[in-house]
Amino acid sequence: MTINTEKPRPTEAELEILAVLWEEGPSTVRFVNDILKQKREIGYTTTLKIMQIMSDKGLVSRELDGRTHVYAAAISQKDTQEKMIGKLMDSVFGGSAGKLVMSALGQNNTSVQELEEIRKYIQELQKSKK
Repeated sequence: MTINTEKPRPTEAELEILAVLWEEGPSTVRFVNDILKQKREIGYTTTLKIMQIMSDKGLVSRELDGRTHVYAAAISQKDTQEKMIGKLMDSVFGGSAGKLVMSALGQNNTSVQELEEIRKYIQELQKSKK
């Protein structure tokens, strides 16, 4: 019998919390809740409960600092993005990276600077394939 050691995919609410932890580093529930409240109404106890569940799932680690728990992301942003993009690409775009990219670029919210970065990245990929 094999044991699955892969961490579960974060929910949308968990991703919001992870985004704060990736950006700000290890943080208290109060700090995370204050950041989330800048975007939408969310209660402290809701944030606390989600972060406790995330700890149980292994998505965050929790350390006791005096009487305060400090949470840190236990999964990397890059790994999470790659797994989620891979799943999205397979399930929605039939495994086609081209269709995924074209759809993303077609949303009309890509800046000129981002397009230039994409152009450079494509050129680098083309050079490495030769």
